[in-house]
Amino acid sequence: MEISVGSIYKQFEMVTKDFSERPALIYLDKKYTYSQLREAAESLAAALHTLGVAKGDRAIIYLPNCPQWVIAWLALLRVGALAIPISPIYTPVDLIYMANDSGTTTIFCLDTNFGYVAQILPETDLKRVIVTNVGELLPWWKRLIGRGFNKIPKGKFASGEGIYTFKGLLKDGRTSSLPPLKTEGEEMVEMLYTGGTTGLPKGVPYTNIVFLESVAEQRSMSERYIPRGEDIVIQGGPLFHILGQAMGLGALLSGDTLILLPRVNLDGLMDHVQRNKALTLFGVPAMYRMILEHDRVDYYDLSSLKYCFCGGDVLPVEVAERWQKKFGKPIYTGYGTTETCGRVSLTPMGEEAPVGSAGKITPLQRVKLVDPDTLKPAPLGEPGELLVSSEHMVRAYWNKPEETAECFIEVEGRLWYRTRDIVRIDREEWLFYLDRSVDTIKHKGYRVAASEIEAVLQEHHAVIASCVVGIPDEKVGERIKAFVVLKEDVKGVSAYDLIRWCRERLVPYKVPQYIEFRDMLPKSKVGKILRRELRAEERKKLEEA
Repeated sequence: MEISVGSIYKQFEMVTKDFSERPALIYLDKKYTYSQLREAAESLAAALHTLGVAKGDRAIIYLPNCPQWVIAWLALLRVGALAIPISPIYTPVDLIYMANDSGTTTIFCLDTNFGYVAQILPETDLKRVIVTNVGELLPWWKRLIGRGFNKIPKGKFASGEGIYTFKGLLKDGRTSSLPPLKTEGEEMVEMLYTGGTTGLPKGVPYTNIVFLESVAEQRSMSERYIPRGEDIVIQGGPLFHILGQAMGLGALLSGDTLILLPRVNLDGLMDHVQRNKALTLFGVPAMYRMILEHDRVDYYDLSSLKYCFCGGDVLPVEVAERWQKKFGKPIYTGYGTTETCGRVSLTPMGEEAPVGSAGKITPLQRVKLVDPDTLKPAPLGEPGELLVSSEHMVRAYWNKPEETAECFIEVEGRLWYRTRDIVRIDREEWLFYLDRSVDTIKHKGYRVAASEIEAVLQEHHAVIASCVVGIPDEKVGERIKAFVVLKEDVKGVSAYDLIRWCRERLVPYKVPQYIEFRDMLPKSKVGKILRRELRAEERKKLEEA
C-alpha cells in the first residue's frame, strides 16, 4: 500500500479510482461499490460542512458495525474533523466523560440509544445529534421483512433543533458544495479511547501517517498470497477497536471487500463466509474457540478462508492446534496496543511461527526490553518490559499530561511507549508474550482497568477497600475477580448486591464475575495493595485444581 498520499481520505480516493465498481461493503447482503461508498461519504461530508462541522472539530461515532459507521468515518475525514469511535454499549456516564474530555460537538447514534444521548445533552457541549437505524440504508423490502420478524430493532427519538437524521443529511448533501480537502500526514484524524491502567479512559490520537503505516503493515502480512483488491474480509470485531480498524478499515484502504455484521453471531458469521467465499477472518481468541465448539460448525463450508488472524489477546496453543487440525490452516497471530495503533508484531502469511509466539516484530517498529522497575536493559535473551518506538508514533494521550509522562518516556534521546507487558524476543525477532501489567485485565479482547472497577466498588457505602485482578481463563482470556473488605458495622451485603451495583455503573464487560470477601488485603510497607500477590494466589489455585 502506498503511504505517501498524505491522508487517509486521499488513500481512499486513490483506491476508489482503481476499484470503482468492486464491492467495498457487504451488509446483510446489500452491496456498496467503492464509487457508491465514496458518493455517500461526499454527500454526508457536504451536509456536515453546511451544518458547520469544520476542520479540527470532534465527532463521536456511537454506532455498531454498519455502513453508516463507515460513511460517517469517511465523511469526517473528508471535512477534516476528528472521528472518535466508541462502543455502542457505553452508558451515559461514559458518554458524558468522553464528550467533555474530547470537546465533542457532534455525535452519531442509533435511534435505540438516542435516549442516552438526550440524557447527556445538558451536561455536554454537543450541538448536533445525527440519528440512524441499523437497517436504514437497506432496501425497503428488507427493512419490512426485518421489522416483521423483529430482526431490526427500532427506537424512538425526538425532533428539534440540532437533531438530524442520517438519511436526511445524505439527501441534503447531494446538492451542497464541499471545499477541497486539505489535510497532511501529521495532522490528527481520529482518537480511540483505551482503558489502560488508570481509572478514566484515555484518548489516543492518531495522525494520518500513523494510521496508514499501521494498516499498510497489517495488510502486507497476507498480500503475497492475497493481492490488494482481491481479498474478501469478514469483520470479526468492532470498528471502534484498533483490531477491527486495522483489519476492516484497512481492507477498505486496500481495495478489498469488507463484510459487515451488526454483531458477531456465529451462525451469521459462518453463513456469510460460506455464501461470500470470504478469504480473511479475524477476531479475538474467544471467537475462534467458540467457532470450534459451536455445535453447528460442520453445517458450514469455511474452506474459502485463507488468512485467519487473531489479535486482542494471547491465543492459547490448544486453540491454535485444534483449528489447524480441523481446518488444515493456521491462525496467524499478532500483538499490539491502542497506543501503538495496533501492530508491534505480526505473523507473515506462509511463515511457520514458533509455538506460542505472537508474531515477528514489524519493520517499522523499534523495541527494547527493560527491567520494569529500573528501566535498565534486560539481559540479552531474558524477558523484560516491552518498550516500543517508531518514526511516526502516538506521542501523548489527549489532555492527560500525568499519564503521558508515565507511559511515554525518553530513553537515550528517543521517545518510547511503555507497554507494561512482559515479553521475550528471540534472535529471529519472534515475540513471546509472558505477562501483563498487574493493573490491566484482558477480558474478551478488551483492556479493562482494574482501578476503574475498584473505584466503583469503593463508592458503595459498605466497602472500605477493594482489589481487582484477572484470573486466567481459556475461553475469555481472563475473568474479573474482586477482593472486597467491608466496613465492620455492615451486615447483609452480599456478592450479588455488589455485582448488581457494578452492573448499574459499568459496561457489561467490566463487571466482576466473582467477588471474595476478606478481612484485610495484602499491602506493601508503604501501604500499597499488593495486587500481584492476589493474582499469584489465584494462579496457584488453578494449578492445584
